[in-house]
Amino acid sequence: MLPWTVVGGDPAGGPRAGELHTPHGVVRTPAFMPVGTAGTVKGVAAWELQRLAPEMVLANTYHLILRPGVDRIRRLGGLHRVMAWDGPILTDSGGYQVFSLAARRSLDEGGVTFRSHLDGSEHRLTPESAVETQAAFGVDVAMVLDECLPWPVEPGVVRPSMERSVRWAVRGLEAAGRVREAGSWGGGLFAIQQGSVDRDLRAECTALLAGHPFDGFAIGGLAVGEPPELLHEAIAFAAPLLPAERPRYLMGVGYPEDMLHAVACGVDLFDCVLPTRSARTGKVFTSRGDLVIKNARWADDPEPLDPDCPCPTCAHYSRAVLRHLFISREATSVVLLTVHNLTFFLNLMRSARDAIMTGRYASYRESVEAGRRAGP
Repeated sequence: MLPWTVVGGDPAGGPRAGELHTPHGVVRTPAFMPVGTAGTVKGVAAWELQRLAPEMVLANTYHLILRPGVDRIRRLGGLHRVMAWDGPILTDSGGYQVFSLAARRSLDEGGVTFRSHLDGSEHRLTPESAVETQAAFGVDVAMVLDECLPWPVEPGVVRPSMERSVRWAVRGLEAAGRVREAGSWGGGLFAIQQGSVDRDLRAECTALLAGHPFDGFAIGGLAVGEPPELLHEAIAFAAPLLPAERPRYLMGVGYPEDMLHAVACGVDLFDCVLPTRSARTGKVFTSRGDLVIKNARWADDPEPLDPDCPCPTCAHYSRAVLRHLFISREATSVVLLTVHNLTFFLNLMRSARDAIMTGRYASYRESVEAGRRAGP
């Protein structure tokens, strides 16, 4: 199992700082993982990603299977070589993407068959092949194949789905054991807690998974359309259920206030497309609230996006210039906004870790949220 240590805060159920040792380095938590869906973080060159220095990045198995393909990635030297990134990588199994394509897939106990959204070609993912594929990529952390349900969902659907996801997780763990025994992979495997917003089913799911030697545990099936108050309630009861002696990962949650709430509940890892996707639509995250750069109010504003931000975008460009570039559809504007947004998200979690280590997380969270409510 990948070595994991809680080095500060509450090791059981409150905010905590940890260290996960992977084949490509130590991941210091709490940490935000930028999403490189198809083998690159959109809008960011490899050397800029190195400068940003995230603890770990995420890529997606479903998209990588479709292109460039498993065999090509293997021939090119593995996913680290493809991404020109020598730090830790986590890959989603592709479960969320496959199950979001409801019209293109069919599900059975053995796995899922789906048709590519690119060319209609048919592909098959099983709990075993999902793990074997991620191991072939050479990633540091792989995820089990699971079933991610939408919101809202019929109550009678949740239990059989959760139980199937547990069976798939155990099959994936057995496949990981065989790959490790063959000496071809040294990464870790995370299980995924499911159960929608049902407290009892999430507790049952966790109990079924916790008896197996997974390297970490994730909270899946949230942030799929439920209202924010229900999301926060679900995080508050779901996170402490997960084994305290292993890292906890909240999948797909990325709004700053949601992450700060989850850290307070004992979550260690996060990922979301929000900072990169928002940059492409002109949305900017700052310590003083969010802004939309294309709005006319910024047309003559000489201030940086965020006076408290250390990123090169804020050091060299004003809001007015960034607005000009964005409405002129200059590709540079998206790159500049992406660098800023990623800096904000990464620093949010770095500062949270510092606050946990010095025993002041509650006041840090309150300060950040008050500053963002004030507005830019």
